Amino acid sequence: MRTLTTDRLDLRPVTDADTDDIAALHADPEVMRFLTGGVPESRADVLAVALPRLRRPGYWTARERGTGAFAGWFELVAVDGEPGTVELGYRLCRAAWGLGYATEGARALVAHGFTELGVRRVTANTMAVNAGSRRVMEKAGLSFVRAYHGDWPERIPGSEHGEVEYAVTREQWTAGRA
Repeated sequence: MRTLTTDRLDLRPVTDADTDDIAALHADPEVMRFLTGGVPESRADVLAVALPRLRRPGYWTARERGTGAFAGWFELVAVDGEPGTVELGYRLCRAAWGLGYATEGARALVAHGFTELGVRRVTANTMAVNAGSRRVMEKAGLSFVRAYHGDWPERIPGSEHGEVEYAVTREQWTAGRA
């Protein structure tokens, strides 16, 4: 099993052993605020929908290196219809907020994508009002690309302001490291 290590995190593929931690993460209304409007995801939905998706390649759990404590999960998955493009995403426990873990994990996955997976472009999306996530994207080297309004079946607070896309190409990332 492939593990990526940062200064403070171990990132590894999601396994069945992560079930309870992921279920608790998805049940936290504050964590789900910009995803479902704060509606917790039930354990049954986590087992039936989230975990099968998170067990696919490109999804990683994040654990603190010193303690093994669950910090959340990250994704770096192919974008359908866009060869060479992957989407970066993350969901962290409230206890891990404000510690720089999101930025640390995102930077590690961006580097992994460009140096080991040979991707050409990394993209990420969030609600326009999600300032914290937008800042992580910027700190990970992504730049604002566009604002847009998706066609979402259920409106949640802040969705009237739309979504934003951030991205970085391999060339931009490499130039930024010089």
